Order: sequence, then structure tokens, then C-alpha cells
Amino acid sequence: MPFATAYAVSLQGAFGHLIEVEADISSGVVGTTLVGRLDSALSEARDRCRMAVVNSELAWPATRRVTVLLSPADLPKRGTHFDIAIAVAVLAAAEEVPRVALPSTVFIGELTLSGGLRAVPGVLPMTLAAARQGIQRVVVPEPQAREAAMVPGMEVLGLRSLAQVAAELRGDQVPGAPPVAPMSGSRLLSWRGQDRYDDLDLADVHGMADARFAVEVAAVGGHHVMLSGPKGSGKTTLAERVPGLLPDLSPEESLELTAIHSLAGALEPGDELLRRPPFSAPHHDASKASLIGGGTGVVRPGELSRAHGGVVFLDELPLFRTDVIEALRQPLESGEVTIARGQESVTFPARAMMVFAANPCPCGDYHPAARQSRCVCSEVKRREYRRRLTGPIIDRIDITRHLLPVQAHEVRDRFAHPEPTASVRARVEESRVRQAERYADQPWRLNGQVPGPALLAGWPLTDGGQRLLDDQLYAGRLSRRGAARVHRLAWSVADLFQRPRPGRVEVEVALQLRAGEPLEMSLLRRVG
Repeated sequence: MPFATAYAVSLQGAFGHLIEVEADISSGVVGTTLVGRLDSALSEARDRCRMAVVNSELAWPATRRVTVLLSPADLPKRGTHFDIAIAVAVLAAAEEVPRVALPSTVFIGELTLSGGLRAVPGVLPMTLAAARQGIQRVVVPEPQAREAAMVPGMEVLGLRSLAQVAAELRGDQVPGAPPVAPMSGSRLLSWRGQDRYDDLDLADVHGMADARFAVEVAAVGGHHVMLSGPKGSGKTTLAERVPGLLPDLSPEESLELTAIHSLAGALEPGDELLRRPPFSAPHHDASKASLIGGGTGVVRPGELSRAHGGVVFLDELPLFRTDVIEALRQPLESGEVTIARGQESVTFPARAMMVFAANPCPCGDYHPAARQSRCVCSEVKRREYRRRLTGPIIDRIDITRHLLPVQAHEVRDRFAHPEPTASVRARVEESRVRQAERYADQPWRLNGQVPGPALLAGWPLTDGGQRLLDDQLYAGRLSRRGAARVHRLAWSVADLFQRPRPGRVEVEVALQLRAGEPLEMSLLRRVG
């Protein structure tokens, strides 16, 4: 029977769908037809595959009609990674390779006209999608075999050419072939890269006791933070040390993050699973597409998704473009990004902890409590500057801290011993273990991710804590969203101090953290 089916994967954002590549050889008008909602790059696979087969000294059915259907036919398909599956399906229909080896194998990779394989982005998420569908073996270009092997239990064949693929399917001796070049231009060049943050330690930060406590609570529950204050008050210094407070990623988180980087084309041959939470600090001139995701043709994840499970630091938030600031609403609220284009919609995970920094005015010198302000901005300019941060954005930020420049006596105090990052990270890690046990059977991992109704139903506050929160809500000091975020913060404070359930004191601390009010040390002593 001149008919065969091979398997490939189509990616819609970070999620993959198993695609049946069905090839039929029949009598009729000679030619090759590809159908199934293909983009232009995939439509050109007809010529790439035919020449690759011929130049691999395999038989292409040149005197017959070849029809290739990529099913489901109504699902949009993009990219050149379907080439191997199309070529193998045609070869199997022509009885050049046995059909029996195809049902349990997914084929991923582009073909050159000479029959060689070429690396493609997104191999890891495609392999993950195949594994979820019960596929046990995957064929990929040789440089990406290590990437595909990150999926547990998957048999990976890293090959160099279509001739080698055909030999493997036949069970013949695999011929030699030139090595496959890795993807070029996949990683942004950086003179030091992420390594430059490894040397930053909280022990170098003097003073700022309540701000240090605030970022510790934020690290515990994955809460978003706003740091405001005049220039030189330590906003950037503190924000750059937040990633060091986070424990290593769990195996599931590590696989998710690495899959996103694979989709973005940011993995190099030989890269391991990403185990440390990433840190991203895009410039305020960054575009909406670079931050949220987008691109021409294939939609790629942006900086928020590439920092999934880590920290995104947006310094001088009011200087970002208005459309970029407003686009933060969805990731701040739901931890994901959805990009809609015509009839297509793709979703990327973006559960990054966001740390924002903002000056009180354009010049950065305004400080209302100072006796002599060096600010040269008019009140109108200050209001316009602050107005760029709209109420809905501010309402989605869990913690607000107003920083002041460190005083000279805090720097020169010989008896002050600022706590190092390692000590704080140990407490954060212990608190996250408590959350992992509490949410073991739930789709979320941290307090900052739990929906408000689920918190009220499954993990309520004590009666005293709930009364205090209700009083703030009905007095108009909190929105419903704000009350849910205070509830989450109270749980993070309770986890930090190993309390079984947050009560009135934890809620008071959470309210002060959210409102930006100075923390009362007496309250912290009562909690601890």
C-alpha cells in the first residue's frame, strides 16, 4: 500500500501538538502537494525534501503523484523542522524504509539540499510534547541530541544526514556524514553574562533593614516588589542581590525554563539543564515584543518568559513606554503571557518575580522629608512622572518599599554585621519547603501564585487576621485584589517565621509591606 505515516510536533507557544505526517503515492498528475495550513517556509519543504532524498541516493517517486497531509489539518503549522518527517513518510510510502519503525518515533529537523540535517530551535519543548503523547524515540540533528535527552525516558538518535536516518530505520550500517553545524546566533553575546551577579552578596548592603526584610519575604512567596526612592538610595544594589536569595529550581521548574530557552533558540550544544533562577534586567528602551514576546513569523518568548522561575528587574519603570508598562498586567496577575495574532493565540509561562525601581521624580533628587531638596523638577513634572504608573499596575504589586540614602553612621558602624546572602537563602529555602508540602497536590508552588478564592477556601487566616483584613477592605483602603495579595503576603510571613497559620500580627506586617509604611520592629519581634 503506497501510504505511510510519520510523526512530528507543532509548537503553539510553549505547548506542542503531535502531528501526523501522512504521505500517499498514487497515479495522476505528476507532482508533490503539501496540505494542512502551512506557512511559506513549510510549503517550501516540498522542494527541500525532494532534493535531499535524491542527493542522498534514495528513490523519490518522481513519476507518481505525491500528496502529503499534516494532520490535524486545521492547526496552523510553521517552521522547517517538519522536513525529516515529510521525507521519511514519503520514503516509507515508497517502501524505501520500513513503516513498522515509524509509529513510536518523532522526527525533528530541517534538511539541506545535499541531504544533511540542520539544527532547529525548540527541540526540548517538542520532545517534551512527544513524551506526553507516549512517544518513546526521537530523531534530531546531532548537535541537539543532548538537549532532547534532557527528557527522562526518551531514546534519542542524534544523526547527521537523511541517509543515516534511512539506515537506522532499515537496521543497516549507518554511513558517514559531515558534522552538523550548531544553530548560529542563538545566544546574545555578553562580556560577563549572568556570572557577574554571582559575586553580589547582601553582606555588602549596609542599613536598609526593612527593605532587606521585604525582599526576603518577597523571595519566600515569589511576590512582586516596588522599590522607590531618590537616586543613590540603593534600589539597584538591593534588586541585583534578589536572585541570590532564591534556591535552585526544582527538576520540573528546571525543565520548564530550559524548554523556554530552547524555544527562544538560546541553548548551545553541550548546555545542561538550567538549575539556577535566571535574572533579567532589560533596558528601559526595550520594546513590548522583546519583553512580552513576539517577532516576525514564528512567535518567540520574551524576557519575562526567559526569566520564568527567576527575577526580572525593571529599573526606572516610569521611563518604559506606556504600552510596555500596561502589557505587564497579565504576567503580574496570572504568571503567563498570551499573544494573539489573527486566528492564532500562543501562551508562554512567565512566573517571574518582578522587582521594579522608580525615582520620585525625573531628576531623582526629590525627597519630601529632606530639609533642603536638590530637586529641580516642578510639581507638574513630578505628577506627570508618577502618573505613568497607573492604578491597575500598582494594585498588582505586592510589596512597596520607600528607600532613603544610607546614613554615614550605618556605613561606619564597626559592630554592624549585615547578614550574608547564604544565611537568608537558607531561610527562604526552608520556607519554600513548607509551601511545597502545603501545595503538593495543587497546580501552584508558591504563595504568590495561589488564587484568592483558593486561599480563602483552603488556607484561611485566623479569625482575628480575617477581621483586620475585612476592616481594611470595607474601609476602602484595599481593593479585592489587594486583599487577596495581603492574604498571600501573610502566609509568606508565617512561613518565614514557621507559624502554622497567619493571624492578626502577620496580617499587620503584610499590610505595612503592601502600603509602603515603615515596618514596626515591635511587630516583627512578636512574629518572630
